[in-house]
Amino acid sequence: MNLRESTKLTKPQLELLALFQRTDLPDEDWIEIRRMITRFFANRASDRADQVAEEKGWTDTDFERMARGHLRHTL
Repeated sequence: MNLRESTKLTKPQLELLALFQRTDLPDEDWIEIRRMITRFFANRASDRADQVAEEKGWTDTDFERMARGHLRHTL
């Protein structure tokens, strides 16, 4: 089975494709739409990261230590 046969688009994906088929929107509008989608997913990721940090009780000090530390483990 090839990729085309195994991939089915979801309703949101189909709706986005229909939106992007419009050719009457100026480039500036497409850029703004892309920025809006990017901001949406960035905000969702940030909110989830905040939730995990709160659940684990991580502090700013913990984040600073993680940023400077070596987090890779050998198997």
